[in-house]
Amino acid sequence: MPGKELNACHTLPRNGEPLLDVRGVTLQYRSHHHIVTATYRVDFQVQRSDRTMLLGPSGCGKSTLLKAVGGYLFPTEGEIRLNGTPVTRPGADRMMVFQEFDQLLPWKTVLDNVMFPLLVSRKLAGAQARERAMHYIDMVRLADFANDHPHMLSGGMKQRVAIARGMAMEPDILLMDEPFAALDELTRRTLQDELLQLWEATRFTMLFVTHSIAEALKCGSSILLLSPHPGMLRAELANAPGNRGDPVALARMEAQIQEVLFSESRDSAGACHA
Repeated sequence: MPGKELNACHTLPRNGEPLLDVRGVTLQYRSHHHIVTATYRVDFQVQRSDRTMLLGPSGCGKSTLLKAVGGYLFPTEGEIRLNGTPVTRPGADRMMVFQEFDQLLPWKTVLDNVMFPLLVSRKLAGAQARERAMHYIDMVRLADFANDHPHMLSGGMKQRVAIARGMAMEPDILLMDEPFAALDELTRRTLQDELLQLWEATRFTMLFVTHSIAEALKCGSSILLLSPHPGMLRAELANAPGNRGDPVALARMEAQIQEVLFSESRDSAGACHA
């Protein structure tokens, strides 16, 4: 399905070989009664240091696509490549941060949670793992809580730990599945700001699922718009750094995104399954 023309948005630049290359990916799963198509022939690329947002109606294949990039699901059609190599299984080069607060190991401290994947993957051991973990715990402003357990933390603090754990692995790409959706609005805005500060400091690559237009515009350097029933790529938008400080530009982009997303939703109301 061709994407609609967005006058204020731009075709994304392609600078050399992409870090992540998603080619014609169709994802399906079986329900009790039939096979559901979550995404259909989705194509996109992510360059190094991109903050790429997957934006679309709730429940229409975004998280399924993220799991496929993580190597937890396999395409019915198409291929996913990272650094030119087909993704066939999970790997330490991709770390995921989920929406749920229970993604941390409750019997381990903050420090032990952040160290855990470093030790299990044998990427680092002993003092080196501890030093790396503490570096990222400090970056998310939780050094004073390194010896606390998850039940002692607020929801926002737990998400900071999950982000620190993912970043401590220094993966090729950080996969984020609506990590702030369950938080109150003030905490969500604070963590969005902190995520951008972390990116400014380290320039990590991020693929971030959201159904919030405002979040996509605030956090993304590029935005991929997915349609419902099944998820197809409707448009790719370049979000210039200056837009965050320009209310007029943001309002114009938001209106155009709504036109693309909601015109499709009206045409197919109630038909979204994945």
